[in-house]
Amino acid sequence: MIRIGANPIGWSNDDMVELGGHIPLEQCLTEAKEAGFEGMELGNKFPRDAMKLKPTLDAHGLALVSGWYSTFLIERDADAEFAAAHAHAALLKAMGCKVLIAAECTRTVHGDKEMPLSRRPVMTDDEWSRLTTRLTQFAERLHEFGLALVYHHHMGTVVQSEAEIDYLMAETGPCVKLLLDTGHALWGGADPAALASRHRDRIAHVHTKDVRQSVMAKAAREDWSFLKSVVEGVYTVPGDGMIDFIAVFRELKAYSGWVVVEAEQDPEKANPAIYAKLGCDNVKRFLAQA
Repeated sequence: MIRIGANPIGWSNDDMVELGGHIPLEQCLTEAKEAGFEGMELGNKFPRDAMKLKPTLDAHGLALVSGWYSTFLIERDADAEFAAAHAHAALLKAMGCKVLIAAECTRTVHGDKEMPLSRRPVMTDDEWSRLTTRLTQFAERLHEFGLALVYHHHMGTVVQSEAEIDYLMAETGPCVKLLLDTGHALWGGADPAALASRHRDRIAHVHTKDVRQSVMAKAAREDWSFLKSVVEGVYTVPGDGMIDFIAVFRELKAYSGWVVVEAEQDPEKANPAIYAKLGCDNVKRFLAQA
């Protein structure tokens, strides 16, 4: 069964809080429900107490999908990571979530407005060994806790390129699942449909966002940061860019879980309500066609 959710990053950005900082959570949840979404991922304006979060979402008929967690497994072991993640994991479990979204953020540049993507971190062989071993252990701890770890490859981090995604999946154990993010995949140099085909058995969460080819090309030519690229409109909702989502979904015919529209844009340039409706409608149409 597929359910369609949204990430609040289209309303209020987590990495650049001034983007949509003025938009209240109530507006975000109201417009998400009106757009047709069934659930929401966590954002910086959401209560982090289940006793407060559940009635907030229930009032809008929305479920909690999951939420991002930044790992630092290159720097600390799996036990320390699990201890650091425990409160977040407990909130997700209490809210009925099935997955925890994790991305290794040691030395990441994706939250630095001035740091170009060309300066993003690249791991040494020793760091790769530490990450894959500890990530597997961390995922196993989360599995015992009742959550599946879904790894979020992301621009500006140590796992960005197609080769890095493939290597991570090859060198980690089966408890490490993959979050397929179409926008990060394409911008990172991968074919999202081919990535879906290779890793379909371990894909346990899907983020859908589209890429504006002209902005992506300019970001590369002018060596922009991730956040500058976002402000300039590199990402948009599915169906408004260059990705073939029908091809992606055809590779995921056996997939069961959430498909999330996560398309960070400047809400002053891209009205969140309009783009949320467009993204939700397009995802439903692409899934039906696939």
